[in-house]
Amino acid sequence: MKSTTMRTQDPSFRTRSKGSDGRFAGARDGRRHGRGRSAPGRPVAPQGEFALPVTVTPAIPAVEAFTALTMPDRLLAELAHQGITVPFPIQAATLPNTLAGRDVLGRGRTGSGKTLAFGLALLARTAGQRAEPRQPLALVLVPTRELAQQVTDALTPYARSVRLRLTTVVGGVSIGRQAGALRGGAEVVVATPGRLKDLIDRGACRLDRVAITVLDEADQMADMGFMPQVTALLDQVRPGGQRMLFSATLDRNIDLLVRRYLSDPVVHSVDPSAGAVTAMEHHVLQVHAADKDATTTEIAARDGRVMMFLDTKHAVDRLTRHLLDSGVRAAALHGGKSQSQRTRTLAQFKTGHVTVLVATNVAARGIHVDNLDLVVNVDPPSDHKDYLHRGGRTARAGESGTVVTLVLPRQRRDVSRLMSTAGITAQTTQVRSGDAELSRITGAQAPSGIPVSVSAPPAEHPRRTGAPVRGRRGRPAPSRGSAAPARSRNAPSAQASASTTAA
Repeated sequence: MKSTTMRTQDPSFRTRSKGSDGRFAGARDGRRHGRGRSAPGRPVAPQGEFALPVTVTPAIPAVEAFTALTMPDRLLAELAHQGITVPFPIQAATLPNTLAGRDVLGRGRTGSGKTLAFGLALLARTAGQRAEPRQPLALVLVPTRELAQQVTDALTPYARSVRLRLTTVVGGVSIGRQAGALRGGAEVVVATPGRLKDLIDRGACRLDRVAITVLDEADQMADMGFMPQVTALLDQVRPGGQRMLFSATLDRNIDLLVRRYLSDPVVHSVDPSAGAVTAMEHHVLQVHAADKDATTTEIAARDGRVMMFLDTKHAVDRLTRHLLDSGVRAAALHGGKSQSQRTRTLAQFKTGHVTVLVATNVAARGIHVDNLDLVVNVDPPSDHKDYLHRGGRTARAGESGTVVTLVLPRQRRDVSRLMSTAGITAQTTQVRSGDAELSRITGAQAPSGIPVSVSAPPAEHPRRTGAPVRGRRGRPAPSRGSAAPARSRNAPSAQASASTTAA
């Protein structure tokens, strides 16, 4: 475990915002990409990262067991009930400090246990308090709906154990229902920035009593253009409260958040930015344009599940139709689908009813599927962080996996540069459909050629994500399936639901 503790902030450091390359949603499903630039005179940080803040007060040492922490007995009992007995490194490093009320900047690779790292401290420090209507006491900000639901599902059994009411506030579902949940009182709110702003503007929520604020995947919020909304929300929480910022990567985009809102933070880095790649095999498969579709189809027809990433919603839909016509049980996941469709599609993929999930970057974070051992970049990502997060859907919770990128001749130089930036050494192989080497690397095989159909997720009533958890008499205890996300970042079993936030 690597723990970094520093000494003092340098007020001479000035933050510069991320420069944009001008490309917006049409090519990237709502994502905006740019390049960070460091301010003059700033110490040189590792590739793509900012110079970390430094800390005056020494960090409390890491623990080896949850029982060494000062937490309510009911939280400890729930951990035992969930089968979680040994803290993951980022939990062991940060929990002693967050439970003591310290601000924390934590980095850990995808699947490393960040949700319980901040969630247990938030719940332990809020336990025993009661929120007034429309005035939550703790806030978790996340960039996407699927991550909001995953965090909610992960923390629900623990919130229930200490009788805290937990409400999810996201776009795509009834804002009236969410306003009603806040009106009824909720100690903890998990929210995407856009929907929370809408509720505040309506007078349905106030943040002046929020004493604990968590930013989860803050770098993605910056990438998606949410920085103005995030800073506006942070300016409304109670002054002097506790702030925790967790992310898989700490790049210059979140430098502003760290320096403006974290006070004397303890900095814990239990993984390098590219730490998620170490349990994966990385392959660059050089293909010709005329053979790319056939190669992709044979990979999709393999035994076992595979997640395939493409750049645009149109490309996702086109490949999905082609795979179904070829006899492969595939489904599409992107920002053009409704919330209920995305949730059902991911559930079908998890259960094996669908064997190929074809997706845009909307599925690159916040989704956990057990035993997913292959991710394919049908379209190479344009950003090294996208590569790391796409690949992070496999090799989770100590498992291994393979990441394959299909590369046309004209893309070779860009992909080589991307791999270098990501710190990845990939094995490069030239392949054609039907090759034994393609089969060896990916399990590719010829599809049946008999068209199949996968029932489209039907329209559903919006899930009651706004309904607060009310102790034992709250909503029913999670089923085995819905409780699994508690381990998506903390143990090798999980389920996630899929969506993308509405700005």
